[in-house]
Amino acid sequence: MYTTLTLPEVIKTEKTIPSKHLKRGVELEIFVPDNLLGNEQLNLLLLNDGQDTEELALQHTLAALYGQNKIEPLVVVAIKASKDRLQEYGVAGVPDFQDRGSKAQAYTDFIIKELIPFIQTTVEFPINGKRAFGGFSLGGLTAFDIAWNNDNYFDAVGVFSGSFWWRKKDLKDGYTDSDRILHQRIIDTEVKPELKFWLMTGTEDELADRNKNFIIDSIDDTIDVIKELLKKGYKRPDDIAYYEMVGGKHELKTWAKAMSPFLIWAFGKKNLF
Repeated sequence: MYTTLTLPEVIKTEKTIPSKHLKRGVELEIFVPDNLLGNEQLNLLLLNDGQDTEELALQHTLAALYGQNKIEPLVVVAIKASKDRLQEYGVAGVPDFQDRGSKAQAYTDFIIKELIPFIQTTVEFPINGKRAFGGFSLGGLTAFDIAWNNDNYFDAVGVFSGSFWWRKKDLKDGYTDSDRILHQRIIDTEVKPELKFWLMTGTEDELADRNKNFIIDSIDDTIDVIKELLKKGYKRPDDIAYYEMVGGKHELKTWAKAMSPFLIWAFGKKNLF
C-alpha cells in the first residue's frame, strides 16, 4: 500500500499594525509553512510592495520550493505600500530632486522599531535564522538602504530592478553620476556593514541610456553599485550575487520568475552564507 506524499502548504494570514511613525495602519501578509515543529532554524524575509504578492505568485513559489526541499523554513512578511509610497520609499534622510522620499526615515523607523518587534511577538516560533529584506524597483532601493543602515537586524538584501538612479539633481540641471543618492551613501559609509547582496536586473528593464554607452541605465546603475561595494571590501561571489535576466522587463511577471533564484540564494539548503 502506498501513501500519498503531501507537500507542505504555505499559510497566509493578514494583519494590520498601527504605526505611530507612519501615522497610519500598515497592512501585512504573512506567509508561514504549515509543517513547522518548533525546533527548526526559522528565517525571515521582509518584502516591500506586499500588495503585489498574488501577481508575484509568492505563495505558490514558496510551496513549490518547500516541496522540492530547496529552501529552509522561512517566514515572509509582505508589507503593503500606501498611497504615500513615493514619499515613504527612498533613501532615509535624503529626498530626491523632486522631494520624493521625504518620509523614508519614518518608514525605516516603522520597520526597525515597530514591525520587527511585532513579528517577534506574533510569529508562533522564534526567528533564529537569517534575516533578509527584499524589494522591487523603488521598494528595492528602500530595502537596500534600510538593511545597509541596520545590519544588526539583517544579514542580506535582495533587489529586483532597483531604482538605483534615485538622484538629488535632475538630468537637465547639470546631473553627474555623483548625484546618485544610494551610491553616495555607500561611498560615505565608513564602517562596512555585515551584509550580503543579491542584485537583479532585466535586459529590457527600460530604454533610457544617460551616458549613451549602449547599456541601459538600470544595468549601469546596478553595476556601479557593485563597483562601490567591491571598493568597500565585499567580494564576488561570496558577498555579491548579480542576476541579469535576458529579456527581463520592469514588471511583476519578470520579478516573479526571479523570485525562486533569490530565495534559493538567500535561504537555500546549500546556503551561501
